[in-house]
Amino acid sequence: MSLLLRDDIVTPRLSLIAITPETLLSEKNGDGHLGELIQCVIPTNWPHKDWEPHVFDYLLAHFAEHPEQIGWPRYVGFIPLGGQRTLIGTVGAGFSKATRPSECEIGYGIVPPYEGRGFATESTLALIDFLRGDERIESVIAHTFPSIPASIRVMEKCGMVFDGDGEEAGTIRYRLRLRRPL
Repeated sequence: MSLLLRDDIVTPRLSLIAITPETLLSEKNGDGHLGELIQCVIPTNWPHKDWEPHVFDYLLAHFAEHPEQIGWPRYVGFIPLGGQRTLIGTVGAGFSKATRPSECEIGYGIVPPYEGRGFATESTLALIDFLRGDERIESVIAHTFPSIPASIRVMEKCGMVFDGDGEEAGTIRYRLRLRRPL
């Protein structure tokens, strides 16, 4: 059985599957049902290296406070030709206390065997297109360290431009304006 609170966002190679409280709890508890819930093969090197365990609790609390944002964070499933999709990463967005009400922050991570193949860019572009439908969002931001050129390339390929220092020490921020402020 697949839990689809929101429709998948589908690109030519990927299926972006909504992360929900149920899928988070399944993954956090390691109950072995995540693959069934999202209809993906779960690789042995899951989660990707950038996934931090505190994210489970953060997202669960965030969803409780902002249920309208369920569906913004997504699992990234790779759809091979004629095969079953495989979980290869995450891409997500959300409002945070650090952002203005009219901007949201995005982030992404891909498991190593799939890095460098354009999946982070493809999934981030698809999520940005999805977010364009929310009239509250005037801009999208992302943070990285200057020492991670692959992350900077993803942001630039998505149309984001350098926007100064990030909130955390040593980070930089990129921004994409979706619409003019009201």
